Amino acid sequence: MLYLGEIAALITAFLWSFTSVFFSEAAKRTGSVQLNMNRLIIASALLLSVIIIGGLDYHLQNQQFIYLIISGAIGLVLGDAFLFKSYMLIGPRYAMLMMALSPGLAALLSYFVLGERLTPTIITGIIITVAGITIAGTENKSASSSKYSLSFYGIILGILSALGQAGGLIFAKQAFNIGPINGFVATFIRVASSAVILFPVLVLARKYKNPVKLYSENKKALLFTGAGSITGPFLGITFSLIAVSNTKVGIASTLMSTMPVLMIPLMRIIYKEKPTLQGLIGTVVAITGIALLFIQ
Repeated sequence: MLYLGEIAALITAFLWSFTSVFFSEAAKRTGSVQLNMNRLIIASALLLSVIIIGGLDYHLQNQQFIYLIISGAIGLVLGDAFLFKSYMLIGPRYAMLMMALSPGLAALLSYFVLGERLTPTIITGIIITVAGITIAGTENKSASSSKYSLSFYGIILGILSALGQAGGLIFAKQAFNIGPINGFVATFIRVASSAVILFPVLVLARKYKNPVKLYSENKKALLFTGAGSITGPFLGITFSLIAVSNTKVGIASTLMSTMPVLMIPLMRIIYKEKPTLQGLIGTVVAITGIALLFIQ
């Protein structure tokens, strides 16, 4: 099929845009900690079913397991915990804008950790991305009809979530550098190990509530958590793998990073949020910076 990879990448960005909305609504009803744990459980079950039904090869080297477990702990346990909390404070669109920092942070980390060279194009892309986020993030609050407002704490959490995702990608890349791994298997190891790490911590800290009782009392919370788990860790990852397999990684990554742009009409439709001109300009500038980071 012509342009299969490009179409799959855009579908991925579309799915992940909905994921941010679903998880934002779920976090408001259950809390970010509860959401983080429950979506790991749901995603693990979905991914495991794909591995079993598809008969996928799950044999990895021990070092690959270690890197993927560390990747999950940094990206999914810590990074996503910050992201879900930022959803609650500044909303999904602003949280996704903060996540636009992730490619730049990943580039910086890869320079120090993996020894990858930072070209002038990459440096320029990082600067433009930060500038775009700054433009969008400092828009006049009174000019926006958003139900969410920017806060210093929310912005810091968003940046930390981007750093967590970037760090998780670095360790995942190290696992792939050792040898080939099926994408679904790698994702399952990251997700399942994160659930194993997080669950006893939350139980001992008495932060985790009985999900059966919780969702029986709040069926909308279950609906949003389940929907977000399907559009994100399950379908989103599936289409991202199709994209990478059928087009250049740079093109696929750029198209999948268009989430902040897709969030603008989505927030308009769902939350009746009218974007300001400054917010639109900042978003476009940020995406331009992201494109420079990947297209070389």
